[in-house]
Amino acid sequence: MMSQTVLELNNVSIFQGEGLVLSDINFEMQKGDFVYLIGKTGSGKSSFMKTLYGDLSLTKGNGTIVRFNLNKLTEKEIPFLRRKLGVVFQDFKLLNDRTVNSNLEFVLQATGWKDKTKIKLKIEEVLDKVAMKSKGFKFPYELSGGEQQRIAIARALLNSPELILADEPTGNLDPQTSFEVMEVLQDLNKKGHTILMATHDYALLLKYPNKTLKCDEGKIYEVVQRKS
Repeated sequence: MMSQTVLELNNVSIFQGEGLVLSDINFEMQKGDFVYLIGKTGSGKSSFMKTLYGDLSLTKGNGTIVRFNLNKLTEKEIPFLRRKLGVVFQDFKLLNDRTVNSNLEFVLQATGWKDKTKIKLKIEEVLDKVAMKSKGFKFPYELSGGEQQRIAIARALLNSPELILADEPTGNLDPQTSFEVMEVLQDLNKKGHTILMATHDYALLLKYPNKTLKCDEGKIYEVVQRKS
């Protein structure tokens, strides 16, 4: 089977306003990869992620992500790009005034789903993938942080994304809960989902070793993990 490239960056530099954040990035991800992006706070991880989902423009170098050209990305294309990406944020971003099911339904309707039965089945399917099938009627504030993050992961899966971008998904969680959320992400990866995860939680890297990129002093390079 031919490998499929989901993300490719050539000689990319990333700017926040006028300021250069990262330079000379060369990187590619294939379908089915799980890659960590590590680095201290302020090292550019978030700017890197924001460039990938169209929040920051790519002005230097060449980049394609899920067959979208990041250099030529227009405002109109951004929502379509984001449908092919599942983005998971540190702070869950769930709507507290509606149930889990309504949160997920809201996303599907916003992305053009109309058929009630299909919507219901899709919601069941993604909740099942994160082992939260029985929690659909609950409100986010009735769930623990770990459960809320699982719902956020379920939400990222709604439009069958080609790439999941998880930006510090365990940043607000205690260590045990972080491991539980990682188990969910690892499981999704085993089932064929492609995941790029920014984190500064080194315990996770040791417990779940995967290809790792490091942001440091304005560069991104691959960390070769020593086999213990």
